[in-house]
Amino acid sequence: MTTVIPLAGRRAAASPLPSTPELIGLHVQAENALSTALHELRRLDATPATLRLATARATRGATLLKRINECVNGVEVRHG
Repeated sequence: MTTVIPLAGRRAAASPLPSTPELIGLHVQAENALSTALHELRRLDATPATLRLATARATRGATLLKRINECVNGVEVRHG
């Protein structure tokens, strides 16, 4: 079964995000986590430990993106 997810149009995507210190901090953390995940995946001397680290960082980045989305949409952010 295929699930279709509607994407926002250009007008919706053009609206600026609120620039609160918390949101900026979450953005920086998400970008760093995802960047680290890509860095580890691109290593030529990859090991199982490197893959675990990349997976952990990608998961962390996804969690931070979810928290950013909750902040932007006014949903209470729950910290695990």
